[in-house]
Amino acid sequence: MPNGEFAARKLVQQRKHQRLLSKWLKRRKLKLKQKYDVMGTVPMAKGIVLQKITAEQKQPSSGIIKGVRVQLVKNGKTASAFCPGDGTINFIDEHDEVTIAGLGGSQRGQMGRIPGWKYKVIAVNGTDLEQIRSGKKEKPKR
Repeated sequence: MPNGEFAARKLVQQRKHQRLLSKWLKRRKLKLKQKYDVMGTVPMAKGIVLQKITAEQKQPSSGIIKGVRVQLVKNGKTASAFCPGDGTINFIDEHDEVTIAGLGGSQRGQMGRIPGWKYKVIAVNGTDLEQIRSGKKEKPKR
């Protein structure tokens, strides 16, 4: 630990270095979320469905996970979004407008056995996907 008349600069630099070792503080200071997250800093975003996709679950589970490839309206970036619920993929067609949100993993990461997908579909053409699936509402035509 430096001491003496001109030690303040060294102490400030050391403290700054130690603080940047904290993961959440580093993400905030260097604005990594805005740079690398497809949705930026918002919790939900609208996008257009490009195609339906499937993926296998991670080990030790087995099964096919259904999802969609979405191009976001706000910045044109593409993202893979998981379709939660049994048979919800049947209510989503290409060129539909969907709303996606974070899947709920740590620091907006993947969750559980879903391989690398960070987002889930919550609405199709402005109508809640769960209500469409349960039959309470019909999917509006575009």
